[in-house]
Amino acid sequence: MSRSRSRLHLAAASVFGVLGLAACSGGAGSSPAPTSSGSVTWDAASVAPPEGRVIGAGTVLDGAGDAELCLGPIAESYPPQCAGIPVDGWTWDGVDGSETGGDTTWGSYAVYGTYDGERYTITDPPILLALYDPIRPDDPAGGVDGTSSDTALAAAQEELSESLGRDALTLWVERGYVWVQVVWDDGSLQDAVDATYGDGVVIVTSALREID
Repeated sequence: MSRSRSRLHLAAASVFGVLGLAACSGGAGSSPAPTSSGSVTWDAASVAPPEGRVIGAGTVLDGAGDAELCLGPIAESYPPQCAGIPVDGWTWDGVDGSETGGDTTWGSYAVYGTYDGERYTITDPPILLALYDPIRPDDPAGGVDGTSSDTALAAAQEELSESLGRDALTLWVERGYVWVQVVWDDGSLQDAVDATYGDGVVIVTSALREID
């Protein structure tokens, strides 16, 4: 089983049960605190990968020919390390901005490719991340701030941090929501967290962006 599939199955098995948040009251005008049904019904194996090309912005780490696309945290070692997506078709020919330490070469790029849920296949030359000017994505909250209390959001954030682990590339509270970024979600994880915490509490975004 690949590392990517393993991480997805980890999320599927471990996103469960939140603390009893019903006792947490919000401020004036806030919505009721999120509550949990005790489990999340979400089959990660059934998550549909993107149909066309996608683009991901991150660090490409190539250790002795085994390239990975790192969309989440990078270990501050030398050379750096990450738990990335295996990449097929990567070449350093004609690619600027790389650094080499030992048998590892790395650099930060916007990378075009296809993603099958396990591996990333390069389709176009990468763009040096310093030169990449992405189109600002639509606000998934529709410009509307959330209404859950700070206490409820902090509890949900802590629970998700424990249950998702490395599947959550980033996890933070802002504008009245808990925001979670994963490699790719076709809506299954969003549905799962909505069923657990209630609508309008947790927003899931994908690091890979569809371009076709």
